[in-house]
Formats: sequence, C-alpha cells, structure tokens
Amino acid sequence: MMTTYPPTTPSSQAAYEARTDGLPAAIRKALNLNDFERAAARYLPGPLREYVLGAAEDNRSLAANREAFQQYQLITRVLADVSSRSTQTTLFGRSYRVPFGVAPVGISALLAYEGDLAMARAAQQVGACMIMSGSSLMRLEDIHENAPGSWFQAYLPGDAARRSALIERVRRAGYETLVITVDIPVWANRENNIRAGFSLPLRPSLRLAWEGVTHPGWLTRTLLRTLTTRGMPYFENSFAERGAPAFSAKAVRDTTGRDHLTWGDIATIRRQWRGNLVIKGILSVPDARQALAVGADGIIVSNHGGRQLDGAAAPLRVLPTIADVVGQRMTVMMDGGIRRGSDVLIALSLGARYVFTGRPFICAAAIGGQTGVVRASELLHAEIDRNMAMLGVSRLNELGPHCLLQV
Repeated sequence: MMTTYPPTTPSSQAAYEARTDGLPAAIRKALNLNDFERAAARYLPGPLREYVLGAAEDNRSLAANREAFQQYQLITRVLADVSSRSTQTTLFGRSYRVPFGVAPVGISALLAYEGDLAMARAAQQVGACMIMSGSSLMRLEDIHENAPGSWFQAYLPGDAARRSALIERVRRAGYETLVITVDIPVWANRENNIRAGFSLPLRPSLRLAWEGVTHPGWLTRTLLRTLTTRGMPYFENSFAERGAPAFSAKAVRDTTGRDHLTWGDIATIRRQWRGNLVIKGILSVPDARQALAVGADGIIVSNHGGRQLDGAAAPLRVLPTIADVVGQRMTVMMDGGIRRGSDVLIALSLGARYVFTGRPFICAAAIGGQTGVVRASELLHAEIDRNMAMLGVSRLNELGPHCLLQV
C-alpha cells in the first residue's frame, strides 16, 4: 500500500522535506499542479506534449478557462471555529474524501505507463472520482476490475448498433456511472498538433523517432516498457470491439458520423442504461434543460478544456446561471481551468457540486506514475483544506456566492 500524504501545510523547509522524504526527486520538487505540468513539458516528446498541453486554434478558450477564475476574490470570515474541517462530498450516493476528480484524458497509456490505471488507483487512494476516457488504450474492464467505482466516458459511435453494443459492454463491465461527451460532433482544428507531428494513430517517422531518442525517460519508462510488457497499444474502448493501433502508418480511427447525433439518441441511451447518466460538454441553459428532460442524472459544464471550439465560453462564466436553473434537480459538475484549491472553492461557491481536472493529473502520472498522481491530489487537497480555514468555513455546503467578490 502506497503512502497517503495528509493535507498539512509546511511551516518550514525542514517540515516539508520530512513529509516528502523518500519521494522521487521529480515529484518532491513539485509544490502545486502547475509544477507537474512544467515538469511534464520537459519530459514528454514534442508531439505528446502538444497533445496534452495545447488546445484548439489560437488557444483562446484554454487561456480563458484560467482567466475566468481571476475575476473572483474570496471574502473571508475570521474567528470562526474551523478546527473540524471536512472536504467530504457525495455524488450519486457515493462519498468522496475530496471535491475534485480526474477528468478523462485520451491515450493516457502513451503519456504514462498504464496511465489510466495509475490515475484510477490514485483516485481511489485519495478518495476522489476518476473518469476513464473512451479514447483510452487500456480495456475498460481492466480499469473497473482494479479500481471499481471509476466512471466511464464514451464518445458515441455514429452507428446506432455500435452505440448500443458499446453501452452494453460498459454495463457488463460493472460501471455504475456513464459519462457521454457531447461537444465533439466533428474533430477540432488543433493546429499545434499538426505542427508538432501529432496524429492518432501516431505515424512512424524519423521525426517521431528523434523525439523518442531525445526524451529517454519517456522512451524507456513508458514506450519501451509498454511494448515489452503489454505489446502494441490499441484504442480499446471506442466501440464494443478493439479499434485501431496507437502506432500505424496506414490505420485510421473510425470517428465519423457524430454530426447527426441528437438529444433523441441520448434519450435512447437513457432507456438502455440503468445506471447514473452524466452529460459532459454543456455550456448553455437550454442544453442543461434538455439533459434534465431526457433523464440525465448530472451534467459536467465544460468546453473540453479549450480543445474543441476555440472561443467557446469558459465553463466558470456560465456555471452560475446553469446551476441556478437545474442545480436543485440534477448534479451539476464542472471542469476547465482548475489548478488551485482556491479555484475549486470558487467553482463550488458558484454552484458546482464537484469539479474535475485532467492535464495536471496525467502530467503527474507521466513523471511519477500513481505516486505522482497521489502527490498532486494531496497538494490540491491541502490547498482546499487550508483555504477553507482562512475563509472561515468547515463544510463545503457553507460555500456560496456570499464567499466571493466579482472584480
């Protein structure tokens, strides 16, 4: 069993070193989520770095997601007894120790060795929720077996029979919560990926080989280890059957036919799927109402991390209105731009029940595996715990708009 790091604030360099003694240097040096992203930017080959850290076109939405949090300041209440603070929350009848989780990240197993499993196990260890990506390279059955309670996120196939078969596969695997991402009718214009030589599947080339050689840590710890222990990775969960290989000169992933999907297709899935149904990619009140009308149990307010429509609204800006309209009748969650404990508290104050973040956690997995993700989670948890004390609140349900000043 790996060590779980308590959410305590270092009062001195010596105290910090004592708590991180024994951790790998790359993890020990990270003091916050941004540090993990910076470390991964050096560690990952260029094409994978741009896939993880970049977004669509001019990266406007990527930047806007972070900038939205700068529009709020926190209003503190002093001399409140905060000695019995708790960050515990509940989603669909399951309790979580922390109010944040791991957002779905595609091709995680190319970014970190068994990346999906590392993040899922770490989430269980720290008491967080993890959503497995439909663009993952590990079988969804294996993740549920090793980390029961994880959620599965699907990109719906264009063909109705394939949609039904995929949903049935997820059900048989034992998942209780299905997340359907609905903001990807067509693939985005990710120019940074093209410039960096990234594609799915990855095309073998001299440039790609050079990127591997010049990033020996990733080459040996992730790629070669994967190939020798697990063989060629495939897109395992796009359909009920195995998809394309992760590396190929000729293979093409089948991602066509999503532009004709409608709310009627979600209603059909709702009739088939008996578990919790969450719709991810909501940015408007009308769509939130539609999700409620078709029987969804929750929504994730999200612009896909800025990776789809560049210029799309930052989730935090539309969150309050959406939460006001449907928050009493369904679970409203959010992702996009979360990097600090204060970000989490701001989102919860504006109506989110729970938040997700993806890039920092896969970056932590890349440089430190499960241990890295646990460390990143506990750093974020420590910030939330500390900031709650300074805000003067002991429970998450004490948060609200009264805690914020919009500037």
